[in-house]
Amino acid sequence: MERRRFIIDSVFAAGAYATSAIRWLTAPPAPITLPARPARHVGRSDVDAIREVTQTFLRLDNLFGGGRARPTVVRYLHDEVGPLLHDGRYSEAVGRELFTAAAELTRLAGWMAYDLEQHGLAQRYLIQALRLAREADDHALGGEILAGMSHQAVYVGRADDALDLARAAHESAAKAGLPALAAESLIMQAHALAVGKEAAACGAALNAAQRAFERSSAAHTPPWLRYFDEAYMAAKFGHCFRELGQGSKAEKFARRSLDMVDGYVRGRAFNVVLLANAQLQQQNLDEACAVGNQALDLGSGLQSARTIRYIRDLRRRMSKYNNESVVNDFQSRAHELLPASDPHASSRGHAA
Repeated sequence: MERRRFIIDSVFAAGAYATSAIRWLTAPPAPITLPARPARHVGRSDVDAIREVTQTFLRLDNLFGGGRARPTVVRYLHDEVGPLLHDGRYSEAVGRELFTAAAELTRLAGWMAYDLEQHGLAQRYLIQALRLAREADDHALGGEILAGMSHQAVYVGRADDALDLARAAHESAAKAGLPALAAESLIMQAHALAVGKEAAACGAALNAAQRAFERSSAAHTPPWLRYFDEAYMAAKFGHCFRELGQGSKAEKFARRSLDMVDGYVRGRAFNVVLLANAQLQQQNLDEACAVGNQALDLGSGLQSARTIRYIRDLRRRMSKYNNESVVNDFQSRAHELLPASDPHASSRGHAA
């Protein structure tokens, strides 16, 4: 293992994900090696501690958004996890587990940065997470990280890159023999195709995703993928149909997406905005504004730039109906509750 520092900068690089995906698919895992003078012994209890910390931070991220805990995650990653990787003494088996656990936490740091629309930081943490997963020879987690990269690529308006990354994720899912991950990667392909208005190809990908999901089971799904359930699937279906301008279908799946387990406050806010957009596409203004107000209530308690962006996008779509009193009331309330400025507006692409 090449022992490197976590070097993170702030500029999103258009070609970096493609290079990382190619390396992931083609480069063999490096053997785990030890430093010349290891500082401490690393055992499974150390790995378990990293995983427990990751789960705690993940729960906070879903409840409150990426802004609440990201600085603490970064400190823990750099001050506690980094030294174990760089200076620890461990067996081959423990080393693989350690690198997998470090990859999970690094992925979470990237996801939190993405939620704050710090896209360069997010990209580089996700690339680092993919490298760690490769060192661990963990095809399943690598596929999940690639799917996350695809998610971000759609968000910043790079649908072609998102499609390539989702296909690479599908290759990893096949190697790992993980139907839930295959379903996720196919869903990400479908979303990228929907953004490109390729309705037939999107539909084929959605059907394949549904078949893969039906083959999955909770017992064989890793803990880091257990968020990917029927509600999540329904939300992604809804996003695809919204992109294709099919408001009625989008509404049907958006309603299904709200049948969520507890603990995903940010995800519920996203799904409520999706439902409002689907109703707006059908010009059901009263319903769209009522649901939009629910999104405002949820969003007010989150430190999530993505949530604010989704609500702003809903406001923009509603603006052509501002002469309607119900829309005007919603816009006024949103103006009062949302932050006054949007520092990321110039660097953003397509709403995912």
